[in-house]
Amino acid sequence: MTDLAPQHQADADQTARPQPVRPKAALNGARSFWLKQLHSWHWISAALSLVGMILFAATGITLNHAAQIPAEPVTVEKTATLPQPLLERLSSFPEDTTDPAPEAVVLWASQALSVDIAGKPTETTPEEIYVALPTPGGDGWLTIDRATGEALHENTTRGWIAYLNDLHKGRNAGPVWYWFIDVFAVACVIFALTGLGLMWLHARGRPSTWPLAGLGLLIPVVIALIFIH
Repeated sequence: MTDLAPQHQADADQTARPQPVRPKAALNGARSFWLKQLHSWHWISAALSLVGMILFAATGITLNHAAQIPAEPVTVEKTATLPQPLLERLSSFPEDTTDPAPEAVVLWASQALSVDIAGKPTETTPEEIYVALPTPGGDGWLTIDRATGEALHENTTRGWIAYLNDLHKGRNAGPVWYWFIDVFAVACVIFALTGLGLMWLHARGRPSTWPLAGLGLLIPVVIALIFIH
């Protein structure tokens, strides 16, 4: 009985000691961690960029075939006359400037012509005040005759496809859309890089992974080298 006690104690001590982590188990743990992280970032970036990606892909096609897609411009004109008190106040406005129109004129234009010219630069001469009002998928402008007070607002639209095409290019869409494009682009980069990471982790069980990825790189390179001059 006394001979068995030390042996039993030694077995207990060996059991209590932490067992070394096997390299394969550690590798599987790291792979599981990165799979989880990449899957999470991949679906989050996909959700954030899904609608934008469809929009930019579809408008890429419409832009590529813009000449084949007919567009009927529609022009709407509105006229009004600046009240005499406001016309007199314009006499103190500089005769050669790009400053925005006075606040009183901005308010009047909003009410009389339903046009917002607040903070927009003007092309002012001694004869008239001109405000360019470009919009996605269209164009517009407002002129005010400094002698008579006659105002003319013209707005031209070229349809929804032209509107979406200009959003694709960020043309005349304002600062908020400008920043949206940047954020969307970052989400797309994350989506692509996490997809590459997932491809890397699954490539061993999918032999066609790297040949297909290489083909995706090779096709545009060959087209650029051979067909673009």
